[in-house]
Amino acid sequence: MAEKTKAGGAATQGFVAVHPRAAGIDVGNESHWVAVPPDSPDGDPVVREFGTFTVDLQAVADWLIECGVSTVALESTGVYWIPLFEVLELRGLKVCLVDTRRLSNVPGRKSDCIDCQWLQQLHTFGLLASAFRPDGQTVVLRSYLRQRAMLIQYASQHIQHMHKALQQMNVKLGNVLSDVTGQTGLAILDAIVAGERDPLKLAELRDRRCKADQATIAKSLQGHWREDHLFELTQALELYRTYLGKIEKCDTEIERCLNQLPDGGDKGVVLPPLPPKKASGKVNAPQFDARGHLYRICGVDLTAIDGIDANTALKVISEIGPDITLWPTSKHFCSWLCLCPGTKKSGGKVISSKTRSGGNRVAAALRMATQSLARSQSAMGAFYRRMKARLGAPQAVTATAHRLARTIYAMLRYGQAYVDAGQEAYEQQFHERQKRHLEKQARRLGYVLTLGIAPQPA
Repeated sequence: MAEKTKAGGAATQGFVAVHPRAAGIDVGNESHWVAVPPDSPDGDPVVREFGTFTVDLQAVADWLIECGVSTVALESTGVYWIPLFEVLELRGLKVCLVDTRRLSNVPGRKSDCIDCQWLQQLHTFGLLASAFRPDGQTVVLRSYLRQRAMLIQYASQHIQHMHKALQQMNVKLGNVLSDVTGQTGLAILDAIVAGERDPLKLAELRDRRCKADQATIAKSLQGHWREDHLFELTQALELYRTYLGKIEKCDTEIERCLNQLPDGGDKGVVLPPLPPKKASGKVNAPQFDARGHLYRICGVDLTAIDGIDANTALKVISEIGPDITLWPTSKHFCSWLCLCPGTKKSGGKVISSKTRSGGNRVAAALRMATQSLARSQSAMGAFYRRMKARLGAPQAVTATAHRLARTIYAMLRYGQAYVDAGQEAYEQQFHERQKRHLEKQARRLGYVLTLGIAPQPA
């Protein structure tokens, strides 16, 4: 049933309608409130309430098309907007997904009925910015990658449970092994679960590549074996292996999804080999050639960037897709990632330049990649260490992640290959930049800077 309420009135007079046939939808779990343009030029938007079943979503699309609506502003509430978004998009309507934080500061508009009218009015006058949503194939890939990340998180929780059970039995296996889920650790845990209690026999399961010797491992395995702690250890080990099996199935689906993505580069171009230091595998890396798939899809090798491995590159592409042209410049891209300084000025004074907080998964992946640059002898590693000495660790991580984002943008946008200049070249470039700055400062003060070697203190 249609309803009419006062939401705008004379406050909207004088505005130019950018989208005259725009609708607004306030999304909820049990109902969706939909506002369409008024029947008369001086009227208020017409509002209807719909359910959330599939037939109700189809009815929403039918009514919008019947009213001549061409574009819809949709509030991104939880995950409730996803089915409605897909239905409206399939019916040919242009959907503008709006971040709820952009509407939360509007006072006096807290009812669902008024909210949808407010959305409709703002979208009519072009005052709403659409949130980024990748294409359909990338959305599917992103779902698999997020599912895989969740499985890895659950598996790590059961590793903690195994550590807890061992610690309660005073079995110090975690003190002598860097990873209890490695080849040596799993062999010992399986034997413990099977009933073996002799430390010497358990230590014989040590892999030859293990750094701890057999005597040290046997000493760490002397503990008391309580039944309740052994039961906890058994279940944690079983659940850990269950999640490993789910991760393997997820990898299969991810590889199948990557095979369906179109080529983005020249066919027949051979992927260059990785340097020996980057060729080593990581614990949670995908069990397939993710680097080769990404090179075929993107046309560039993102793993050539220092700090970016195949897993990180796969996370980035699954979130933004291979088409980077949706962001006009690298500044727009870094702003979307919340990796650039904020702007908060008043009265000509800078109140704050703090980076905006956000839950962007690409930014989180780039920040994690920055951690591996602490000892890197590359130009990116030298930049990170200089920023850390100047700004501190948190700001250095953000600054280096910003630099990684700009590099990724340039490679995807222009097809440029990444070539590391090296730490020495970066230090020399920084030295020349400092020298030019000092010469400029000396000229401003009326001095002439003479270059020479400073005498060493006695």
